[in-house]
Amino acid sequence: MMLIDTTDALAAACDRLKQSSFVTVDTEFLRETTYWPKLCVIQMADDEGAVMVDALAAGLDFAPFFALMADESVLKVFHAARQDIEIIWHLAGIIPHPLFDTQVAAMVLGHGDSISYDQLVQRLTGAQLDKSSRFTDWSRRPLSDAQLSYAAADVTHLRKVYVKLAEGLAKRDRADWVGEEMAVLTSPSTYRQEPEEAWRRLKARIKKPKELAVLIEVCSWREREAQSRDVPRSRVLKDEALAEIAQRQPTSVEALGHLRMIPSGFERSRVGGDILEAVARGLARNPKQLPDIGDGRRPNANGASATVELLKVLLKLISEKHGVAAKVIATVDDLDRLASDDDADIPAMRGWRRDLFGEAALQLKRGELSLGLDGGRVTMIEQMASSQA
Repeated sequence: MMLIDTTDALAAACDRLKQSSFVTVDTEFLRETTYWPKLCVIQMADDEGAVMVDALAAGLDFAPFFALMADESVLKVFHAARQDIEIIWHLAGIIPHPLFDTQVAAMVLGHGDSISYDQLVQRLTGAQLDKSSRFTDWSRRPLSDAQLSYAAADVTHLRKVYVKLAEGLAKRDRADWVGEEMAVLTSPSTYRQEPEEAWRRLKARIKKPKELAVLIEVCSWREREAQSRDVPRSRVLKDEALAEIAQRQPTSVEALGHLRMIPSGFERSRVGGDILEAVARGLARNPKQLPDIGDGRRPNANGASATVELLKVLLKLISEKHGVAAKVIATVDDLDRLASDDDADIPAMRGWRRDLFGEAALQLKRGELSLGLDGGRVTMIEQMASSQA
């Protein structure tokens, strides 16, 4: 294990690593007080050893690291890669490729929903990881021996985890299943922070078009404000306040000040004026040009609730039968949408998921498949045709 704090040393290490067929990668970062993650440490490993990069070292140029991440001849192996990739995308506008996410592979092989790294290491290698440094301040220097050991373990054990998962995928002919997930993880759209789409993150009870229009505008304003100031969204304004603004639609300083979730005096500040302008933009929007208010939200169609419960049972049955984590097949939101729409545009109705679960779900909805009990176990029962030609 070596700690790197100069560009020349980083370039030499990356030159060596790119000779390997795969490199395990992880990062340590902070984002409690910022909008964008603050990269503190980069860890990489191959069969010859681990490399630790002090990302806060003065004058360090990340170009050799970014070049390695973009090198198509080297597979980059992460565990739960999304946040790590988000950092690289923000700093360099690139996405590591080709990519392998061990958490996704573990789900495909039935190791549970979103299994943690230390649990997966223990299950596949028998090693017990010391996680005592997980919540330390990675921005403080010098880094302690305990921190360095912790960070190194995140990529050294990952080598064996990757090999075992790759063997498991090949044995069960599921490598393509993981490949579909990697296509999502390597899509730039996954990491673009578009202010106009920020409203979709909120779990607000929006029922009327005007409420949705205002919500879109105030969420978009908050997103741009948080990005420009590099602070967490909640530091600008909390989600509950945005929902209240969308529902009450204040058009004056006095009306904004009367809202329960708005801090005292906030309405007369510069941002108070920005909020009122966002509300005005929302009220001026054409309702016919608004996004579908049900897009990404749970539908309330008659009978959907009971159908969702049946689909949950079917999903659990199929996931256990085939040894695949239920979450990687379909989420609860997916089931909600499928309950009301046979043509729902969800992952569960495409590719291997449709073969495994989607078609059975449609059969269940059409009454061509039923669920029953056999010795206390839930089973699928195909229904005989009511008439014959």
